[in-house]
Amino acid sequence: MASGQQWVLVEMVQAFYEAPAYHLILEGFLILWIVRLLFSKTYKLQERSDLTEKEKEELIEDWQPEPLVPLVSKDHPPPKYDVVSGPTSHKIIVNGKECINFASFNFLGLLDNERVKNQALTSLRKYGVGTCGPRGFYGTFDVHLELEERLAKFMRTEEAIIYSYGFATIASAIPAYSKRGDIVFVDEAACFSIQKGLQASRSNIKYFKHNDMDDLERLLKELETEDQENPRKARVTRRFIVVEGLYINTGDICPLPELVQLKYKYKVRILLEESLSFGVLGEHGRGVTEHFGVNIDDIDLISANMENSLASIGGFCCGRSFVIDHQRLSGQGYCFSASLPPMLAAAAIEALNIMEEDIDIFRLLRDKCKHIHSALQGISGLEVVGESISPAFHLQLEKSTGSRELDVKLLRGIIDYCMNRQIALTQAHYLDKEERFLPPPSIRVVVTIEQTEEELEKAASLIKEAAQHILQHTVLGH
Repeated sequence: MASGQQWVLVEMVQAFYEAPAYHLILEGFLILWIVRLLFSKTYKLQERSDLTEKEKEELIEDWQPEPLVPLVSKDHPPPKYDVVSGPTSHKIIVNGKECINFASFNFLGLLDNERVKNQALTSLRKYGVGTCGPRGFYGTFDVHLELEERLAKFMRTEEAIIYSYGFATIASAIPAYSKRGDIVFVDEAACFSIQKGLQASRSNIKYFKHNDMDDLERLLKELETEDQENPRKARVTRRFIVVEGLYINTGDICPLPELVQLKYKYKVRILLEESLSFGVLGEHGRGVTEHFGVNIDDIDLISANMENSLASIGGFCCGRSFVIDHQRLSGQGYCFSASLPPMLAAAAIEALNIMEEDIDIFRLLRDKCKHIHSALQGISGLEVVGESISPAFHLQLEKSTGSRELDVKLLRGIIDYCMNRQIALTQAHYLDKEERFLPPPSIRVVVTIEQTEEELEKAASLIKEAAQHILQHTVLGH
């Protein structure tokens, strides 16, 4: 027994001599820390005397709660809403007055289409009004699966997933893939839903100048240098480029071929938001990939809403099956929101049928866009912003007054002038304090295939007349 104890002691001494220096230092530090904790004195928090009733009342009287919302000055103008009665189709009733609609994103005129409405009514009688449950909890209907299959087939991708709210589609897709520590390169003109998705992802965001591929490559090169300095971190960091096919805030088309080149050169993934370009660009309306002839497999994820060209509600993402399936457990808008009402899914399917049957509607839309874009050139005081084939573009003041509030007021005057003469326009609205890069005030003009050549000419003529009347009057007033 004694010899056994001696042998153990010898082994301990031998292990002590063979142990590395850092190991001995660490153990010595831990032993000293334990001894310190055992012999250190304990201190009691100083007891605070109770307040008297009078002192409590005084403190309560002095306390002022923070306002839930910022205080508004008394002279702040009240919000003005244009109230619509009836469908927002070709002719729209605004504030009790019938106007030609140049404000709603009903690009293909399907909102009031009889075939689409009949399919929605048939579905309404079969399924009821809503779903009362998300997709994972008895909210998946056969019509949802059919719509996903049809969208995937139309976009020529492996799979598609639908959301019940257009804004939540890309806002849910981004944080489903990009997490804390990942890096996302984003165009400065990105729409608000992209900004909210980036915020939810908690990723490291790097903005590049609008459609400036040189600036984007500069950022990618900087990251490449950082990766060489820290290869271990680089191996676990995912990288994304997030862009819009057709930017809603500028009316510009993204330079997709150059983006694809940068994707392969610097090994990043592309997330493409096509809410405005889907059903608009390309010979068959498949969006910016078809417009440029880019292989859709070069894009890692495509997102779009169904609230513009399809004249329904909700949105979808499409791509490879393993990419899309990830959203079924990670897309917050998909997992936690009630699924799309079946009647709206049926309406979207019928809208897809019409798009596939008549591809001339896309050429017709582009021709009308070019027509009014050309007719609006040369307006004194106003600048046309956006591509000539974009069905939603902007009219901005050539020269700002220096006050955003006054700029908005001038543009509103032009809108009211036109509306009083049966042309309905709208201002582009933004949450001023929430936008990362706040666009300048503008009038948004929306073109649809239902507008006749005469109506396009009338709208252009009235806008010129209104600009001359409102802007010159303001200059003379100054």
